Parts: sequence; C-alpha cells; structure tokens
Amino acid sequence: MSTTESGWSTADYVRLEEKYGARIYAPLDIVIERASGSWVHDVEGRKYLDCLSGYSAMNFGHSHPKLLRAAHEQLEKVTLTSRAFRNAELPGFLAELCTTFGYEMALPMNTGAEAVETAIKAARKWGYEVKGVAADQAEIIVCSNNFHGRTIAVVGMSSEEAYKRNFGPFAPGFRMVPFGDVEALQQAITPNTVGFLFEPIQGEGGVIVPPDGYLQQVEQVCRQNKILLIADEIQVGLGRTGYRLAVEHEGVRPDLVILGKSLGGGIVPLSAVLADRNVLGLFNPGDHGSTFSGNPLAAAVGRAVLELLNEDDLYTGVKQSGAVLMEELRNMQAPLIRDIRGRGLMIGIELSESARPYCEELASEGVLCKETHDTVLRITPPLTVEREQLSWLTERVHKVLTM
Repeated sequence: MSTTESGWSTADYVRLEEKYGARIYAPLDIVIERASGSWVHDVEGRKYLDCLSGYSAMNFGHSHPKLLRAAHEQLEKVTLTSRAFRNAELPGFLAELCTTFGYEMALPMNTGAEAVETAIKAARKWGYEVKGVAADQAEIIVCSNNFHGRTIAVVGMSSEEAYKRNFGPFAPGFRMVPFGDVEALQQAITPNTVGFLFEPIQGEGGVIVPPDGYLQQVEQVCRQNKILLIADEIQVGLGRTGYRLAVEHEGVRPDLVILGKSLGGGIVPLSAVLADRNVLGLFNPGDHGSTFSGNPLAAAVGRAVLELLNEDDLYTGVKQSGAVLMEELRNMQAPLIRDIRGRGLMIGIELSESARPYCEELASEGVLCKETHDTVLRITPPLTVEREQLSWLTERVHKVLTM
C-alpha cells in the first residue's frame, strides 16, 4: 500500500482514529486529504467524485474561491466576539438573510440540530404567549421517518429506535403522524397543538418525496387550526432541489424555516431560524443563546453564500442537471434497483438489498456516496457539478449495479 509524504497509509489513519475516537460513525475507509470543486483526493493520491457533499453541506463544492476569500479576509480581522458584544458582520448577514428568503427576522445558530431546538422553543413560546395554550402543555406534531438531528429532544421525537436506544428518558410534547398523510395530521391536532415540524423531502429517511400537493394541503390545515408550519430545510434547502427552499416547489410559505449545512459553505458551522416578528419577536434577552452564534467569521461566509444563492442561473442549472441525471439513472437496466426518486440534485436509488457494499464498490470506481436507511444509495453531488461529471458518474453507477 502506498503512503503519504508523512509516511502514513490509509490503514495507519484508520487505526489511529479507531483507537482514540468514539465510534459514532461507520465511515468508508477513505482518508480525504484535500479537495477542490466536486473532487476529493485521499492520502494516497486517489481521486473521487464527491456525491455526498457533506450531507449537502458542500452545495457549492469544495474550496469555492468566493467562500475561501470571504473566510480569509475575515480571519485577518476578528473571528469571535460572542453575543455579549456586537460585531460588524452580523447585522448585514441578518439583513441579507431575511431579504433573500422574505422573512422579518432571523436567529443564527451553529448546527442544524441547534436550529431545530431553537425552532421548537420559538413555537412553544408562541403557543403560550399568543395562542394561549396552558403552561407546559404545548404539543408539536412531527412525521415518522423524520431526521432533525441528534440531541436528546430531537431523537426523542424520532421513529428510528436505533437513534433512541439507551438514551432516554426523552422530552414530552411531541405527536407523530405518517409523512405525506394529511388526514393523519388533521386527526392528531388538539387544542394544545402549536406547530407541525416536517422536512419537505426526507433525506436521511431515504430521500422520500411526499405526494404532489401535500405541502399546500398541510399549509392549509395549519392555517385553519392556528398552528405554526415549521419547515426543516437544513438538508434540502439552499438550492439542492432547484429552488432556494424546497417548499417553493409548491409555493408554500412556512411560519418558521430552519436552515443549516451549506449556509456555512462547508467552511464553518452556521444555521438559522427564519420567521416573522410575531414569532421570533417574542424572544427576550436571556431566553436563548449560544457563544458562537452569529460569530463574524460565520456571518462573513454566510453573506458570501447568500451571494451565490442569489444567482438565478444556479437553480436552472440544478433543475436541468437533476433531470438529466434522473433520466440516465432510470434508463439503467438493473434488476437490483427498486426505485429512483428525488428532486433536483437530491436523488435516492433504492435497492432490493443492503446498499453498503455498493457504496464500497463505487468508492473503488472513484465515486463517493453513502447509504441511508440501509437500502438507499443517496446521490447528492455539489450543485456546481458539471454535466460531463454526471455522465461519468452514471457510467460507474451502471457498472457497479449491473455487475
């Protein structure tokens, strides 16, 4: 086995990580050393097309020059002030964030899970102070097969037992309904219901796309019952499906939008909750906070990301590339494939058996992707991926799935 200039091989890095790292992941044994655009290189010089994009955190690819420039310039000024003081980057970022998505206020955080927890707190506070729900009785309806993060409150509202095993007790106040079932949502509503939290497309759940019209119907149900519509756009938003937000596919405007992952450009953790003043305006000093939230480095990178998101040709390109990729994949004659689904450049290939061995085979062919829900190959390349690279990808997927 070849080695890096340091004399370390892939096996050396794996052994060191296995010895000292808590095993909360089961990664492919690819040790990435550098990356640019849609490509990554391992410590032994092999090159791979990145078709996971950091779970969509790398929507604009690796080392995008505009994002690197914004980070470098801010690194030479100031990186952290905490929210005990103001900084010169945050106000502009908040203004541009609200203008881009059409909301009155934004609350920045760091990780997606933090933003989900923030949205839950905001919805409950609104429920008590505006809707008039009795103290400690607020309920939020969630969907089965959801994935909103890994904190105790969030895993407690998951239907995946593996996420919850030996981590209880969990926070109360959540009801669960099947994803895509409007009637089940209506039946679950009580006078204590303050919000409906959902993903427009369930990414970790296996790239599950709801029936056409579902988003519009749940919006209508929430309006009729004075319930906050809360969209988790952490993985599917910011251009991934060919729209700024995936809910725009059906022209829906949630009361709260949760952003994360690629909002930080794959450079820094950055998330946010967007809402109008009637919701986020209820927060007072001391109600919520985080040392790194709104830090100037993240705000500077976030502003550069928003500039990229405001380029209209981005969305046309994603829609066209996604349509071509979906068509090429669906034209493959592979009995192993049970279904191919998705929108834009978020595609799931459901197999009739475990997808992990095929991820490993694809890696040997120079393609990096990851299985989800055991049988689904998730294909989410950077939104900047070139058409020829997608054809190259399709050839290798075809080779591996028809071996």
